[in-house]
Amino acid sequence: MQGMIVRNHLKRVEDALDAQAGVVLLGPRQVGKTTLAQDIAETREAIYLDMERTADRRILEEPDLYLDAQMGKLVVIDEVQLMPGLFGALRGQIDRRRRAGHRTGQFLLLGSASNTLLQQSAESLAGRVSYHELTPFTLDEVGQGALQGLWLRGGFPDSFLAQSDRASLTWREDFIRTYLERDIPSFGLRIPAETLRRFWTMLAHEQGGLLNAAKLAAGLGVSGQSVARYLDLLVDLMLVRRLPPWHANTGKRLVKSPKVYIRDAGLTHALLGIETAEALLGHPVVGGSWEGFCIENLIAAAPRGTEASFYRSSAGAEIDLILKLPGGALWAIEVKRTTSPKVTRGFHIAADDLDVAERILVYAETREVPGQGGLRAMPLSAAIDRLRAL
Repeated sequence: MQGMIVRNHLKRVEDALDAQAGVVLLGPRQVGKTTLAQDIAETREAIYLDMERTADRRILEEPDLYLDAQMGKLVVIDEVQLMPGLFGALRGQIDRRRRAGHRTGQFLLLGSASNTLLQQSAESLAGRVSYHELTPFTLDEVGQGALQGLWLRGGFPDSFLAQSDRASLTWREDFIRTYLERDIPSFGLRIPAETLRRFWTMLAHEQGGLLNAAKLAAGLGVSGQSVARYLDLLVDLMLVRRLPPWHANTGKRLVKSPKVYIRDAGLTHALLGIETAEALLGHPVVGGSWEGFCIENLIAAAPRGTEASFYRSSAGAEIDLILKLPGGALWAIEVKRTTSPKVTRGFHIAADDLDVAERILVYAETREVPGQGGLRAMPLSAAIDRLRAL
């Protein structure tokens, strides 16, 4: 079934490999990076190495010795952040291959920690590779008919495709436990698993809320610096999104704290023990969960180079999501679980302040209708389609 779901990134990564020597594909564990890489490898001469396997790590202890013999092939290296010393050798390999006439499609590097990996590779591979982030399944990948299941279970392939809601929840609970007890310690971080679980769960309860570090620190019995470190870690692992406030000078007093979302709705629900659609619809987090689910899908659909933020003034003018497109145009998007195609006056005040190009309400109806003040109300799938068409 997973093979039947065509990932949006498949063609993007293939096109990038056809244009550049290498691609770095980022994404949390179990999101489908290896499957996508293997699909690409099947279409060309390639080898696959996994840095979690001792034998493969040994092969690359003297990387030039091995990689020189693979010249002309696509070399896929999984969990590459586990061998930080490799990046310098890869730079030399790319340069040697260019001189030998192999200018594109040489390396596909897969990694599970964005900032760590970017810092390791930025200087060594600058100008030689492009970076792409693979998200969990998005609505346009699985189809509008699967919206409720995708929202409830989230987009990690094994969770979304599970035989039942119970099996899906069990997978996500195991995923969370594995991250806390094995994966995070593997980065050399000494954070008690139970403390980090409580922190992650507190974020789930506050899904989409403004970051209140003092409140989180008090609840955990730790310092504000510890809260900042925990949040940085979950953001780096691409499990949490820190959505920044709009910061350009508008002459208004704006909120300065970021909003925080657990990026996969299924993980939000697992942390809160929500198993079924009925339980979700009756839970206080339902509004924040829906907002986060829509925002992740919209950001994933936006063109490369889009900057995402939110707008909130001290006077109450607010926009859930502002997308600054590569050309500079601003889209103002409000997300509501409602069937009424209306937004607050504060939305239009904020949109006027920013001189936005588009005003969109993502709401719970299936038809697209015009609203007041240039607003267009539409289902999530239609908003995704509009962004994909850019």
